[in-house]
Amino acid sequence: MAAHDSKLERPDRFATTHWSMVVSAGTGRSPEARQALATLCEHYWFPLYAFVRRAGHSAEDARDLTQEFFVRLLEKRYLAAADREKGRFRTFLLTAVKRFLANEYDRARALKRGGGQRILSLEGPEPEARYRREPTDTLTPERVFERQWALTLLAQVLARLEAETTAEGKAALFDALKAHLTGDGATGYATTAARLGTTEGAVKTAAHRLRQRYRELLREEIAQTVAGLDEIEEEIRYLFACL
Repeated sequence: MAAHDSKLERPDRFATTHWSMVVSAGTGRSPEARQALATLCEHYWFPLYAFVRRAGHSAEDARDLTQEFFVRLLEKRYLAAADREKGRFRTFLLTAVKRFLANEYDRARALKRGGGQRILSLEGPEPEARYRREPTDTLTPERVFERQWALTLLAQVLARLEAETTAEGKAALFDALKAHLTGDGATGYATTAARLGTTEGAVKTAAHRLRQRYRELLREEIAQTVAGLDEIEEEIRYLFACL
């Protein structure tokens, strides 16, 4: 068994994850829990933006409301009021933003949103440009949220794998094999091998190792968003179903 696989079998592999840390901290008063929550919010803000947009708000309002929501979330107001059994971060976040839009929207409009604060950097591609790539169909706001959550998580995993591979001096290899990770490679292994100046067997071996590491990182990333190890496999199945 590979070294990475043996790590995944250890019962304490994900003993302390971002969301489990927040859950165990209750209202998130510890600096570690607050930082863990902030990291999750930094990674997964766009699915909320997409939800707010699909719920009927303009691009400007959606950006402001998403920022305001995270201001309040990180101030622990919602964490303190949330049920102790918070479950998955994905589910908690969707429930919390629905409550925010229903109960806090009028007050948010009456105030300067976030009191001028920008405690969460909504970085990356322009949110509205990303949102416009969403199919113009009849998906509900909830379905848009779930789909974008899955896409965001997979992008996060791919970025981690790329960073690891680049750090090992194998950026060209990653770039050549990236499309093969999810079975979407447009070219065969022989073509890729010729482009890299290596053998087809070497490319197949490298692709197998990258896929293996991709799966490990996927489990690690999902583990950060659930409260228990027993939820990882179920969450993987659910997120792929959303795609």
